[in-house]
Amino acid sequence: RVSFMNNQKPQKPTLSGQRFKTRKRDEKERFDPTQFQDCIIQGLTETGTDLEAVAKFLDASGAKLDYRRYAETLFDILVAGGMLAPGGTLADDMTRTNVCVFAAQEDLETMQAFAQVFNKLIRRYKYLEKGFEDEVKKLLLFLKGFSESERNKLAMLTGILLANGTLNASILNSLYNENLVKEGVSAAFAVKLFKSWINEKDINAVAVSLRKVNMDNRLMELFPANKQSVEHFSKYFTEAGLKELSEYVRNQQSIGARKELQKELQEQMSRGDPFKDIILYVKEEMKKNNISEQTVVAIIWSSVMSTVEWNKKEELVAEQAIKHLKQYSPLLAAFTTQGQSELTLLLKIQEYCYDNIHFMKAFQKIVVLFYKAEVLSEEPILKWYKDAHLAKGKSVFLEQMKKFVEWLKNAEEGNQQLCLYGD
Repeated sequence: RVSFMNNQKPQKPTLSGQRFKTRKRDEKERFDPTQFQDCIIQGLTETGTDLEAVAKFLDASGAKLDYRRYAETLFDILVAGGMLAPGGTLADDMTRTNVCVFAAQEDLETMQAFAQVFNKLIRRYKYLEKGFEDEVKKLLLFLKGFSESERNKLAMLTGILLANGTLNASILNSLYNENLVKEGVSAAFAVKLFKSWINEKDINAVAVSLRKVNMDNRLMELFPANKQSVEHFSKYFTEAGLKELSEYVRNQQSIGARKELQKELQEQMSRGDPFKDIILYVKEEMKKNNISEQTVVAIIWSSVMSTVEWNKKEELVAEQAIKHLKQYSPLLAAFTTQGQSELTLLLKIQEYCYDNIHFMKAFQKIVVLFYKAEVLSEEPILKWYKDAHLAKGKSVFLEQMKKFVEWLKNAEEGNQQLCLYGD
């Protein structure tokens, strides 16, 4: 028993020593942003307001200081002059610097120069990309804690960094924060941001970036729910000098409304709803979303043709198509009250028959059917034949229509011959 106890005793100091070493190592690696902040601020103070010198200092300091660990502190200093407390305030007892975005002049040129500092830093230390993105998301949530001038500078800087690809448009999600939206901070910030973004690129480049992150249909969420209308958005941003953004959102809204209309139409058709109900619904949607008759007739044609599993045999598909379209001709007739709408339908039929090879020989039969059903009239058909047709399958379709067009031109003999012709 004594021997056993003696064997155990020497192990105790060894175990104790291991625990002691671990504690010491943990102490050495303790997170200490204050010391990091002091080093950065001292260096920035020495460089002064020369942003070229600032960029060189930051580049060199990355080799000595732990940017990976203290990314948030680093970006807080570069934007606000010191470490930010929750809500966006600077702690009174902290050292701060005036070499930062918030202390700079409020103009586009100065913000472009600061954008270069961030670009160079992140290009040099690629691992800072994620930290910088997180920082901007946080800063956007802190907007209410900043002055109007500070918000304007941050908005301009963010717009420039979005334009040059340093930031991803997904950071804009932070602007949809309920409190920021409610108090009008998000919309005001967005004005400055989009102005600098469009100034660097153009509305098409902005649209591409927004579309990539599914943000293209969410811009109206910058306003409270009771103000989320195209009219309100358009008025607000047009008056702020961003007419191109207003037009973009109006167009996006129209695309969304058209997609929704097509989806609902297909559901109504599959349920077999009465045409009078469908017509009433479509007319209401046209009025509500300012959709033209030409657009609607194209949507109806597409919806009608998508409700059927078409026969793969060319000789049978024409018969199937005539039977199906005869059924839906009253619906199409309700939205071909203008010559331009009729021409739109003709072009859609041509495009469909060309794109679906089994329909190539059915084009003339469909046109004749619609003429007899008073969906299409003489003038638009003649215009289509003369110069308004598409290049797709042009020679085939013009040849098919040749005899019918000749008949139309000599239609004085009356409709009786049409019946014979149609048969």
